[in-house]
Amino acid sequence: MNADFTAEELQFEQEVREFLQNDFPADYREKIDAGIRLSKEELVHWQKILYKKGWAAPNWPVEYGGTGWTATQKHIFATEMGLIGAPEPVPFGMKMVAPVIMAYGSDEQKQRFLPDILESNVWWCQGYSEPNSGSDLASLKTSAVRDGDEYVVNGSKTWNTYGQYADWIFCLVRTDNSVKKQEGISFLLIDMKSPGITLKPIVLLDGHAEVNEVFFDDVRVSASNLIGEENKGWTYAKVLLTHERTNISGVPRGKRRLAALKRIASNTDDGFGGNMMDNTAFKKKLAEAEIELQALEYSELRTLAALSVGKAPGPESSILKIVGTELAQLMDELFVDLAGYHCLPFVPEQFEDGFQGESIGPGNSAAAALTYFNNRKLSIFGGSNEIQRNIISKAVLGL
Repeated sequence: MNADFTAEELQFEQEVREFLQNDFPADYREKIDAGIRLSKEELVHWQKILYKKGWAAPNWPVEYGGTGWTATQKHIFATEMGLIGAPEPVPFGMKMVAPVIMAYGSDEQKQRFLPDILESNVWWCQGYSEPNSGSDLASLKTSAVRDGDEYVVNGSKTWNTYGQYADWIFCLVRTDNSVKKQEGISFLLIDMKSPGITLKPIVLLDGHAEVNEVFFDDVRVSASNLIGEENKGWTYAKVLLTHERTNISGVPRGKRRLAALKRIASNTDDGFGGNMMDNTAFKKKLAEAEIELQALEYSELRTLAALSVGKAPGPESSILKIVGTELAQLMDELFVDLAGYHCLPFVPEQFEDGFQGESIGPGNSAAAALTYFNNRKLSIFGGSNEIQRNIISKAVLGL
């Protein structure tokens, strides 16, 4: 494919670049560069800046508030966002539940939920995985029993990302036990303030409670919050998951991290009178990462081109998910290589807002270890990479 941009696309690229330079808050950028997490309030503030510009939802149809951009413009926008370090809108509302509501929700549900998602007035989280239903998601047990105009929900979900901040959760629930397991699942929207919902944080290896367990004890949910038809939730979930896996590829962020690797390597002593960019073994691994990233980018562009003409992502999304997550983990290893023994100290407070202590090692190298630990999850969430290989073997190779 021809990857050269037209004059109009180059002009758009410059517009995006200038907007980000001027409107992405400088203090947020400094935090991200230092490895400090943005708070919920800061993320929402940035998302509202994008909303005011009209750029909050590039992938939404224009009639719902989307930009009407071409696949190339979306690629340019995502790339520039990644290069400057600006976080994309939290995906659970904008990229995950919203497309399902658009495709399968009622007019009342679209009017009720989509405007607040677009404006970032409501924070969503995902309720899919369960303690014994992860990669085999269709075996989920959380039940929703119809009782008049309500469903009564009982069960639990796990690996729920940022549920402690969420106002709403979209859940897969079992509404029929008498049929094939994929055919008895429904897609239900639940207010997180509902009586009977309990959250238990799960502290990860990096010391941060990024995910949670969510328990439902006789939680009553209006039947008007059912998306589409009862027992058709598995169909809707597959659409959401293919988009989620495409989004996981992380090409723009990979470009920024690759540039950081080169910059740090050029200033890191190799112990033999030179720097790490002179180290043959390190240069070989860095070159492999750069080649893989470029190949991933072209694969993603092909997928975006297909989406732009109305095609849904198929097994290509599984390929992007596998390669993107494994490449991110390779870059984690390269950062650890550069940090060396500076990775050893573990002071979680230094990565939180307001910490007044000194950074550990050159360029806050301890962040390399925390990122390495946190990103072990990448090859598991969104459907483990082993499962993605099964999908590819069936859908592409016919095995």
